[in-house]
Order: sequence, then structure tokens, then C-alpha cells
Amino acid sequence: MGVTHTRAYRGSTLLEEGFEVSRVSDYLAQDDVLVWVDFCSPEKKQIEELGEELGLHELAIDDALSEHQRPKVDYYESHAYLSCHAVTVNAETGDLERTEINAFINNRWLITVRKDARFPIEPIIHRWDRSPNLVAEGVGFLLYAVLDVVIDSYFDTVELFDEYYDTVSEGLFSDTPLDPAQQRHWFQMRRSLVQFHRLVVPMREAVSGLMRRENDVVGPRLYPYFQDIYDHILRVSESTDALRDLVATIVETNLSLRDFRQNQVMKKVTSWAAIVAVPTLITGYYGMNVPYPGSGQQWGTLTAVGLVVVLSAFLYVLFRRREWL
Repeated sequence: MGVTHTRAYRGSTLLEEGFEVSRVSDYLAQDDVLVWVDFCSPEKKQIEELGEELGLHELAIDDALSEHQRPKVDYYESHAYLSCHAVTVNAETGDLERTEINAFINNRWLITVRKDARFPIEPIIHRWDRSPNLVAEGVGFLLYAVLDVVIDSYFDTVELFDEYYDTVSEGLFSDTPLDPAQQRHWFQMRRSLVQFHRLVVPMREAVSGLMRRENDVVGPRLYPYFQDIYDHILRVSESTDALRDLVATIVETNLSLRDFRQNQVMKKVTSWAAIVAVPTLITGYYGMNVPYPGSGQQWGTLTAVGLVVVLSAFLYVLFRRREWL
């Protein structure tokens, strides 16, 4: 059985928490009571039983139980369904760790479903307890606290990406190339950034959908709070776009530097090969088994040695001036 949390509110007053899910209907029978239920890693039977009791749509239940839902908002006759993700980045492996959070939203109740415990529920409860006067505004504020905590995790993720790529940028011009482990980590971080961007963009549309007045999810007093969330998700989206541009620039710069270093190596190899070719040519000429000027004479040997030294030194100085060596 998955872990559950429950709360019942009347206005700004917390009536009870930690009660059995079977008592949800008892509280909802009272017109002025608001109920919240949270499931962490629930079994299918738990969701289906509560779904029958509250009239949850079967498609929304299937989405809540299935894996890898994209952020979205769906509207049904008696409730809305929200899917979103809380994310963190493992700095050591470069993996993007995400926890899917689903919510069933009605003006009398809020049901949240977390796929695992990596996303703690305590910060959300703390925000509710910190603003009991806003809890009186209904489910909208409960939902706001959930989204606020989720999107706060996005800022932490953006900051980690930003610091990582600042470090990568500073190391680009190092004389020491990246080893294979660093290259794998670099690739994994880039992959995680792409995955993160794919979560942020639809999340922006989901928050925008909740704010539409015809959907009657956000009341007038809570609208500025959701507007603040929307501004935050816009900032995160813009930051991920900027990071993707930075990563593209880093990749292009890295390729250019790799080609430059390769050209430098080739110039050095070619220069030394040219210097070595001079004595090879001269000694080959004077090593022929046929008579030639200076053959068998001391001055011929001195001439050969002088040509080797002078021409090799000339090529060495020439290549040094051109910074090929």
C-alpha cells in the first residue's frame, strides 16, 4: 500500500489530518469542508476506489497510473487533471531525476499522486500552514502551493546547469583535452538539459490553462499568485533557452579548438619532417657509389656537413619565426 496523507479544512481552520481515506465522503457530505488526499507510490486499487467515490474520469486515472506523462491540464465534467514533474540533477552522473506529480482538482477536493518519495510533501504542507487565511480561498491555494514548490525546484536545476556550463566554458581553452569520462559526463549533462527543456515548455502551457477564467480553477484573489508562478516558469523557460544556446556555442567552440590544436600538431610534425629531410637528401647525395665533385676528399665531407647544419638551422629558424615550432 502506498503512503497517504489527508487533511480536511473548514475555511481557514484545519479540522483534522491523517484520517483514513474511507472517511473522505463523510467530510465531503458537509458543504463547507475542503478535503486533500495525497498518495505516494499508490497501488492501482487505491486510486480506483477513490475514483469511484469521487467520480474521477477513467482516462485521468489511467494517466495518473501510467509512466512518463508530459506536463498538461485536462478538463472533465466533474474535475480537472494536472500532470507535472519535480526535477533535480545528479551532479555526479549528470542524470535528470524527475518525480511525476499528478493532481485531480475539484472545487471541494484536491487529490495528489506522487510516483515516488523523492518529492517530499512537507514543504507544501508548510506553505499551507504558513498562510491559513489563503487556505480559505479554496482548492486554488492548495494547488498554488504544489505548483510553487515544483517550480522552485526548476530554479535550483537551472542554477546547477548554469554553474556547470560556466565551469565547462572556463576549461575550454585549457591545454589539457577532456578525458573520455569528462566527455561522457558533458554529453549526459547536455542530454539532461534537453530533457529539462521538454518538461518546462509544456508546463508553461499547463499553468496558462489553469489561469483561464472560463476554467474556474483560480479565483480573483488567487489570480496574482498564479500570475507569479507563470512569471517564474517563463523565467525558467527563457533560462533554458539561453543555456541551450550557450551549450551550442560551447560545442562549436570546442570543435574549432580541436581542429586548431590538430593543425598545430600537424604543422609541428611537418616542420620537423622538413628539417629531417634536408640531411637525408644531402647524405643520400654524397653517399652515392659514383664519382662526384669532392668524392673521397676532406673538403667534400666538410661541405656535406656544412650544408646539413646550415640548411637545417635555416629551416628551424624560419619555422620558429612562423610559430610552427
